[in-house]
Amino acid sequence: MLMVTDDVFKALSAVEDETSFIKFVELLATDRDRSESSSVTPDGFQGAWANQTIVDFLLAATAWARDSDFGLHPGPRPVNPWQLFATFLWAGRGYE
Repeated sequence: MLMVTDDVFKALSAVEDETSFIKFVELLATDRDRSESSSVTPDGFQGAWANQTIVDFLLAATAWARDSDFGLHPGPRPVNPWQLFATFLWAGRGYE
């Protein structure tokens, strides 16, 4: 059985419209919920999540957007706006 994180990454790769974006967000939320049962590691991760609060999550996603010119670097930037925003949320999960 695949871990939820693997399913989330597959869903991220498949985002192309509203329906697939919502599926991705639902899986991302499930992944976060399941990480709640993991202990926080010395480097601050809880499961695959580096950012434990909504504030940290949003700040990390914003830092990724600024640092990468919203996905341009290292590229390629997703051209589909649904996938670009899904990538923004994915970055909030682990960007430090």
